[in-house]
Amino acid sequence: MPQPPIYLDHAATTPVRPEVLDAMRPYFDAKFGNASSVHRWGREARAATDEARERIAACLGAQPDEICLTSGGTEADNLAVLGGWRVQQGNGRPGLVSTPIEHKAVLESVHQAAREGADERLLRIDRAGTVNLDSARELIRADVAMVSVMWVNNETGVIQPVEALGALARDAGATFHTDAVQAFGKLAVDVRTLPVDYLSVSGHKFGAPKSIGAVFVRRGTPIAPLFFGGSQDRGRRPGTENTAYAVALATAMELAVREREVEVARLHALRDRLESALVAQVPELVVHGREAPRVPHLLHFSVPGTDSESMLVSFDLKGVAVSSGSACQSGSVTPSHVLSAMGLPKELGSAAIRMSLGKLTTDEHVDRVAALLPDVVRAARQMAGTFA
Repeated sequence: MPQPPIYLDHAATTPVRPEVLDAMRPYFDAKFGNASSVHRWGREARAATDEARERIAACLGAQPDEICLTSGGTEADNLAVLGGWRVQQGNGRPGLVSTPIEHKAVLESVHQAAREGADERLLRIDRAGTVNLDSARELIRADVAMVSVMWVNNETGVIQPVEALGALARDAGATFHTDAVQAFGKLAVDVRTLPVDYLSVSGHKFGAPKSIGAVFVRRGTPIAPLFFGGSQDRGRRPGTENTAYAVALATAMELAVREREVEVARLHALRDRLESALVAQVPELVVHGREAPRVPHLLHFSVPGTDSESMLVSFDLKGVAVSSGSACQSGSVTPSHVLSAMGLPKELGSAAIRMSLGKLTTDEHVDRVAALLPDVVRAARQMAGTFA
């Protein structure tokens, strides 16, 4: 009898939790009103939306008026970076500092700001995947308007020194944004003590549906809207508010905060067990970022003599869902931009695989994946070159 499939791609998305689905379901049915309407259906939706915003804020240590609901992490990052940059244009501070290992939602926003006049500056990354603080001290100067550095890298899981970087930004008089999409639920988040002005989260990374997220905007910090229309969300994000998804995000965030310590300990043990087992099976396997602090749910590695696409196909044929650190574009495998920035050779950058653990992951899954690895690698090496 075939073994059930194994899902090791929680960093890409997670299943909607039953508690979340139950919480949001009434707002598709009896409580379907538009939160901007003044009748009883609208007032009911308004009350639920406002309460959800309060609950989301509490999970971050924020105030309700500091929470701007978005369609997910990409919009949250775009709003923070471009909205934060555009409102400061013309202030005589053209500098916009980021890193070459950001999620593309941040990197492309930074590139767009550069097309609009920003002086784009990218910090150096060391071989462990961590921002070089000497580079930050050099580039975060008095002419910098904004700094954007992710808290946790979405490929390697490496935790960036956001407290130190945020302090450098404040000393320079710049605003600071962090993409916390892979951090929330794994690290303690409290914006009362964290030196950030903008912080992005995405609900589908921790049990909410896709297409709901939020950006924290500290009181008094300017931001320009990306969209134009109504006056919803204090004009920062006009458009009909998604009450059902706001309730879902609040519920998922509360569950993630409540369960964080126990779940982090469980995932840490599973990830370390998986990593040790994989290296024992294939000693030449290279784990990326293991010299730096990492979140517990991500394992990023390369096997020499393979490429990402061949490994993905081989794992998939064995019933294991994993992700790639590279992309297959026009029939060619390109190296991970994160590993390239870390200075790794192209051969390893083009062979990167990400395994990400979560609620669905068990000890039995770890043992099965480790046992399958030698066959997966043999098959991938035979396929290597198919996508070149």
